[in-house]
Amino acid sequence: MAAGPVPREALEYFRAKALQPGFDFRDVWRDEHDLGFTVAKAMRFDILSDIRDAVAEALEEGQTFAEFQKRLTPVLQDKGWWGKGEAYDPQRGERVEAQLGSPRRLRTIYRTNMRTARAAGQWDRVQRTKRTHPYLLYQLGPSREHREQHRGWLGILLPADHPFWQTHYPPNGWGCKCWVRQVSRREAERLIASGRVTTEAPQIRTRTWVNQRTGEEQQIPTGIDPGWDYHPGARRRQAIADKAAQSEARFNDG
Repeated sequence: MAAGPVPREALEYFRAKALQPGFDFRDVWRDEHDLGFTVAKAMRFDILSDIRDAVAEALEEGQTFAEFQKRLTPVLQDKGWWGKGEAYDPQRGERVEAQLGSPRRLRTIYRTNMRTARAAGQWDRVQRTKRTHPYLLYQLGPSREHREQHRGWLGILLPADHPFWQTHYPPNGWGCKCWVRQVSRREAERLIASGRVTTEAPQIRTRTWVNQRTGEEQQIPTGIDPGWDYHPGARRRQAIADKAAQSEARFNDG
């Protein structure tokens, strides 16, 4: 079954990313992914570019994972980026044995980029339409089993600008299929009257997590995987707004 082409906003978000090589997934962190495309251990720009182009094609055409895998696997194999191999770790200053391309890694690349691009595209639409549809409703995806904390967030109905979404806008981890549905004022009133939703944000508890690559200690909300406590698209949207403001300031000064 085809995944279906992503909305225009999602594709624009993904295509705007610059190549950003990184040896480890912790080297490009949180909302840095809004501006840079990275794949751990893909340290050559040509390989990283091949993967990005394949993902963009899958997004635009709505390819299934099988189609994406069939298109990209021989490209990576021809370039030697497959199976166990050596990769240069700039932090250690040496080449180390690492897992390069594999079906499992391609599945992670496919799923992660599909979900974050769709989430970023939706976030862009939310910002444009929140005057008439000012609420977001947390929903669970089609997983067989859901994380306990994610089940607890089901039915949370909050304004789109509520601080809760700064950290809990899905996806909220590797493999997370949670999503949000944008809701109008009238529908929000009906949902609240039905008693099927919660209009108060839960108390956010955190745990200490240390990034072993940088030594930085961070507080991660319970139930969210490290590095996923942000909403895709927000940093890119802010960067666009900042650039527009700078251009306006230069025009006014001139």
